[in-house]
Amino acid sequence: MVKNKYDSIYQDIAAKIESGALKKLTKLPSENELAEIYETSRETIRKALNLLSQNGYIQKIKAKGSVVLDIGRFDFPVSGLTSFKEVAGKVGKAFSTTVHELYAMKPDRFLQNELKIPSREEVWKVARTREKDGERIILDKSFFVKKIVPGLTKEICEDSIYEYIEGELKLNISFARKEITVEECTEEDRRYLDLKGYDHIVVVRNNVFLDNASVIEFTESRHRLDKFRFVDFARRSR
Repeated sequence: MVKNKYDSIYQDIAAKIESGALKKLTKLPSENELAEIYETSRETIRKALNLLSQNGYIQKIKAKGSVVLDIGRFDFPVSGLTSFKEVAGKVGKAFSTTVHELYAMKPDRFLQNELKIPSREEVWKVARTREKDGERIILDKSFFVKKIVPGLTKEICEDSIYEYIEGELKLNISFARKEITVEECTEEDRRYLDLKGYDHIVVVRNNVFLDNASVIEFTESRHRLDKFRFVDFARRSR
């Protein structure tokens, strides 16, 4: 089977990225330069670059061109309900956690709705960043119903809040509702994360329930888009 020219170029550049010949975060030559290297048109190069972008090899960044992504992304389960500590342990990666905010507050209308609580209830706000290889790549903003999860400390938040809930408080975390979107970065993202020029971020919002169906947590987890892929296992029903 004869390959299209752009597909051959795509395969060649992808192979160089996978082998490490093209290093992560390096910039590819311009479309004009690639057209000269591969002795083809800019339109053909553009098709090859689009394929590379669609398959997670490069990211086109405004005013910077095409940048090679880190293809060793971390897999995050979509359907599972696991703590960050558990996910990091499964992929064998060493992450560090920094707690930026930990305090009790009165919920606004949004949190009242997400946590199904009245305005008089207090909630914990926990803001944490996750760092890998010197880069802060996740910002977690979590809100827990204080009367259900009392006694949160910085040490617990740096380790695993889920271990505290299940191990110390003897509560059963049962299920969650998740929403995943890609959104423009905020000033808060830019303040807390090392964005490397990316202007969009993957946002995962979770409502977490105990086995009695009460809501215990609402979390907004903001991931740098070049570092993660979200995976699921699906079975066709019969």
